[in-house]
This record gives sequence, structure tokens and C-alpha cells, in this order.
Amino acid sequence: MRLGRYLAKNRIIELRSHEFKDALVELLSTCAIAKNAEEQDSIVNEILEREQTITSYLGNGVALPYIRRPINKPYIFAIGRCKNGLNFANSGEHKDTRIIFLMIISTENEESYLTVLAAIARIFQSQENIHQILANQSIGSFRGHIRNLFGACKSITNQSKNHQNQLMLREAQKIVKATKCSTVLIFGDILTSSFEIEAPTSNAKLVLVTHKTDSLAASENNFDDVIYVHPFSNYRLSQARSAIIIGLTRGIISHKDKVCCFSGLPQSDIFDTISIIDVAKEFGNSFFNNEDLLSEGIHPEALERLLAIAADISVEGREGKPVGCLFVIGDITKIKPFTKPLVLNPFYGYKEEDRNILNPFMAETIKEFSSIDGAFIVRGDGVIESAGSLIQASSEHAIQMPSGFGTRHAAGAVISAVADCIAIAVSESTHQVTLFKDGKMMLFSDQSFSSSTI
Repeated sequence: MRLGRYLAKNRIIELRSHEFKDALVELLSTCAIAKNAEEQDSIVNEILEREQTITSYLGNGVALPYIRRPINKPYIFAIGRCKNGLNFANSGEHKDTRIIFLMIISTENEESYLTVLAAIARIFQSQENIHQILANQSIGSFRGHIRNLFGACKSITNQSKNHQNQLMLREAQKIVKATKCSTVLIFGDILTSSFEIEAPTSNAKLVLVTHKTDSLAASENNFDDVIYVHPFSNYRLSQARSAIIIGLTRGIISHKDKVCCFSGLPQSDIFDTISIIDVAKEFGNSFFNNEDLLSEGIHPEALERLLAIAADISVEGREGKPVGCLFVIGDITKIKPFTKPLVLNPFYGYKEEDRNILNPFMAETIKEFSSIDGAFIVRGDGVIESAGSLIQASSEHAIQMPSGFGTRHAAGAVISAVADCIAIAVSESTHQVTLFKDGKMMLFSDQSFSSSTI
């Protein structure tokens, strides 16, 4: 989706206000959706009331308030910058907010808006992006940078780098044809500017792999699909594994496929590596013995988001300390008989949209509760049912854990076997993220391809 189409130039402004409420009024005035001052006050009050339930503060000095209104387009975006910071209040807590991204959603977009929210959040969770937004001195350069981030502008790659990339692409075309690869993964985070890419063969799918939303590479090419991968590792095989696992969950890649990965150093603007991966051989047939990796009822986007959150926790921990945790996602009616609460459920009583992992504001809440003993139980569509749940399940077949794995991983293996679900474990000691399905495991975030049967 080209998000830039919903962000007009005149809705990217320097904020004069130093209070969150007044800043909302400024941003709303650029959107022209309120017929009068009374309606504008009603919209502002509705946003402020929502702040009392769940904060729109994303971190990095960014707030992302949103509201549903009957408008004639899917979305309207407005963004304001306050370099000196403004007072962002929520439940008596004040934060130094410098960027407000206001999102107005059509009332007809009830289904897809959480996915778009998550996509926008990915842009602003990059500290590099935030630094560049705040560093732009003039309003013109500020607007240009924002529109670049959202795929609304074009730029030209350095001619010498472009020549090398075209040379690599020609060689990739020969390799793809000779090895009969069905999918080509282009690692777009290498690019800082536009670059024209064509599919090596008419039969091969061209897929962009990126941690950025609406990246410059995506804005200039007709990719068959886009895979978002959390940038937890600089190891290229680790990045490729993450992309392939997500591709498998979404049906973009089959376990029988050969995949060509076209990569290089991030932000270098140069592709320097071509690798061919036979999915069945590298990952092992034991884990992917079915055409579909997902258990029944699990939405691909929910699993993808859960993997990103788990990767975040594995890298960042909590308050500088490593954290281990377990997520179980699937059919709640099958999972519940094998769980019991260890603590009072912190998610009880909240609206489903507010406790859905696709909601970008949930990420920090999950990380905060990640230190609680027990597992997060997640419905297949992404709604969190509980945290701090004890897994009480016994499998009919013996569970033999590889050396170094403890009770958390054993619980994940067993529950995935008896409840037809997927478990994701984050190791406190090794920081690895491990997937479990049907009692089998696969490492998601180490530095080498690996698969084991339990």
C-alpha cells in the first residue's frame, strides 16, 4: 500500500503549540473534516478520552493518535513537528513528544486499519528516521523527508552504484533460470534511494524483504509481495531465514521452493551477494511436513507481528536486562484446557481492539509484562486472552529437548503438540527465538540454519 497518497504536503506542518490538545487542533485544521468549531472540539475530546484508556505514545518522542470518521477516502494523515517538545499528558504522566502523526480512518475500514497502524509505527520506531526528521532545519526539507519515508517522492541512485547493481541483476537472472528458483527475495533495506528492479524470469515471484514500510525500493517496483522482517541481526543468513519463515506462514513461499536471495550491506546502495536456498534442505522436512505452516485459525499477520515482538524482546530485554518469555497462539478452545492462571489476568476487561497484537501500542505493554512468569495466550486473530498462564499439558510421545533448553521450551513443545497451536519461546540466556509446532522446533533468530525434531 502506498501510504504517501494519504499524506498531502500541506498536512505536514511545524507545530506552534506546546500542549498535546492544542497540537491536535492544529493538525485537524489541515484536514478540513470538521464542519465547525463545535465538531472539531468533539473530535479532539474523543481522541483525548481514548488517551485515558490506551496511550497513543509510541516512544522515540512520537505520538500516533487516531480516530474513525465518515470520510470519502480510506485514510487522511497529518503530521506535525515540535522541535522543542510539547507536553504529552496521559494519566498524570508527561512525555517529551516532538512528532505527532494524526490518522483519520474511514468508518468503512474497520477490518484493515490495525495493519496500517502497525505499518506506520514501524516507520517511527526507527531511531535513524526520527533523528533525520528532527535534524531537517527547513519546513521544505522536513516535508521532503517525510514524503520520502512514506513513498511519495523519488530519488536517483548514484550512477556507479546503479551500474554495479544492474550487473549483479543480470547475473542473478542467469542463476535463477539455471537453478529453477521460484522466488527471488530482494533485501530492500540496502537501498537509500530508488532503483528499478525487474523479475529475473516471468515465472519467479519478486518479493521485497524490508523492515521499513513503503520503502523507496517498494515505491519504484511492482513487487509481487512484501515481507517485513525485524532487523534483529546483521547476519544475512539469519535475515534470510526470518524472511523465509514469514513467507512460509503467509503462503508466499512453499517448503518445496528454491529461493534466490539478493542482498548486501544495509544502507550501502550496493547489492553484493547472491545466495540460493533450498527450503526443504536448509530447514528440514520434519518441520514443514505440511503445505501450510499455520495451524487452523491463526492469521498470518498475527503470527508475523508476534515474531517481531519476540525478536524485539530477545534483542532489547527489559530495562537493560535479558528476559525470557513464551507466547502461545491458536484456537483458544483447544489451548484453555491445558492452562491455568498464575496471576490475575492484566488484559481482562479491555476491548479486543485494544489488546490485539496488531495494535502498535500493545508492543510496549507486552514487553512490560514479559517478565511475569507464565505464558501469553493469544487468539489466532491476534487478541491477547491472558498473560502469566501456566502450561499444564502432557504429550503422548516423549519430549527430548536438545541440550541447553529448559522448562519454557519444553512447555512450548508440548502445548504445540496437544493443542494444535504454535508456541514462540524467547530464551533469557541465549536470546534465541524458537518456534514450536506439532511438538517440533525451529530456531528463528540464530546465525545458522537449523532444524530439529523433538
